[in-house]
Amino acid sequence: MKTKTILLLAATHIAACAAGFALGIYYLPILAAPPAPSAAEVQAAAGKASFQGEFKRALKGSDALHWGEGKVSVGPSHVTLVGSVAPGPAYKLYLVPKFVETNDDFRAIKSQSLQVGDVKTFDNFIVPLPAGAPLDRYDTVLIWCEAFSQFITAARYR
Repeated sequence: MKTKTILLLAATHIAACAAGFALGIYYLPILAAPPAPSAAEVQAAAGKASFQGEFKRALKGSDALHWGEGKVSVGPSHVTLVGSVAPGPAYKLYLVPKFVETNDDFRAIKSQSLQVGDVKTFDNFIVPLPAGAPLDRYDTVLIWCEAFSQFITAARYR
């Protein structure tokens, strides 16, 4: 075989493997996600909420692959979302002492934030709060991808 042919075949095979890997990272969390709670279940849990906020796609640190949108409710025992977030691996929900909307801004205050739990569904969610979580010490709910240290979305609730 000619050198050009070998290089072309190698390049196309590498590109195909890279594309398959990227699609696997994107689709695996979707395939492995548990069923999302129904809107009725989320609204029932949100009915006990003390605070509300909204995830918006147009945040500075959000993009086509990292976003959230919908109504967030924070109560004494749960944080709920009626809406959706972009699918991804290892999403964690945090309560944050001030509103931030970029990776760097969150990294600066991550140690002051409370990690609440895992976000396992991408359409609607109910995430239990730890008992006695001091909601008055925080004013923002934030979703962070631990696997890639990536800001997903945030919403001020107070």
